[in-house]
Amino acid sequence: MTEDKKLEQKLQEVINAIKPLDAAAMEKAKARMDNLTKPLGSLGRMEDLAVQLAGIHRDFFPTGAGKRVYVMAADHGVTEEGISAYPSEVTAQMVANFTGGGAAINVLGRQNNVEVEVVDVGVKSDPDLPGVKKVRIKNGTDNFRRRPAMNRQEALQAIMAGIECADQAADDGIKVIATGEMGIGNTTASSAVMAAFTGYDISLVVGRGTGLDDDKLRHKQEVVAGALELHKPDPADPIGVLSLVGGLEIAALTGLILGAARRRIPVVIDGFISSTAALAAVKISPLISSFLVPSHLSAESGHALLMDYLSLKPYINMGMRLGEGTGAVLTMNLVEAAARVTLEMATFEDAQVSNKEDQNPVADVKGEK
Repeated sequence: MTEDKKLEQKLQEVINAIKPLDAAAMEKAKARMDNLTKPLGSLGRMEDLAVQLAGIHRDFFPTGAGKRVYVMAADHGVTEEGISAYPSEVTAQMVANFTGGGAAINVLGRQNNVEVEVVDVGVKSDPDLPGVKKVRIKNGTDNFRRRPAMNRQEALQAIMAGIECADQAADDGIKVIATGEMGIGNTTASSAVMAAFTGYDISLVVGRGTGLDDDKLRHKQEVVAGALELHKPDPADPIGVLSLVGGLEIAALTGLILGAARRRIPVVIDGFISSTAALAAVKISPLISSFLVPSHLSAESGHALLMDYLSLKPYINMGMRLGEGTGAVLTMNLVEAAARVTLEMATFEDAQVSNKEDQNPVADVKGEK
């Protein structure tokens, strides 16, 4: 058996182990939510989130659950085409910033008690830094405008690396995972992956990324269009799409999401790049959709369309487009809030508060004299 076949077999085992949400647990959570001291449905989408979390966890979701964000880092050969306002060296420099605790994700992680795990899936300059988890597949992808970003085996290896991260998190007692990433050029790869899967027009899915002007935006769109014309990725073959026009960190995030679902862990997805990985994961296993907690609406062009395509509605909209997992970590507060409301609010019976829904207005009317 070839190495490709062995990896695909392992991936299939993960896919087979992903099961639907627990309907009984969801009904139990819904019943409790409806009996808390509040008007029915008055907490809006927080109630829906609490029910979803219970379905994932197979019981009421615990408060104070361990939380971790995985920041997958890798470089992209397509930067050779001049599609970014920043040089590829910034990827390694930002990895150093993450390990030094000076990035936005570090600040938000400290504030929200979220562990930050930095994973080098394929940073070009191979930064040898303490605190970086190294699962290096190769020194960045190849320039997919000229040749495939990676071969099928490399894409599968990156996916399996993400699955192993999810397993490690579960073994460490982590109950909520967030997706983060770093890689100059990754909005270009994400746009190509999204276009390949959805068939949406390039002009709708390719955005300004790190802040391109109009001329460079048009060039970026031409690069993506040219790559899709060159490779003609098959949307029915998710691994093929990732290998032809994807990124190592995108593939690793895809694996992280698949692995988390197998271990019954909710995944709070960040912005455009993370959502593209979620799209790939859903194409691999449609059951994945139920395990996704959409965090924020990115200002990056294409993200709103992608959220609609996935039938997901982000919880917050602050015009953010930084990546790193920043929006996802912010949204972890809502996960904690949903868990606390479920378990810590009093029911009508506990608080000895009259529940209007329990009264029988028809009987009251008939009893009037």
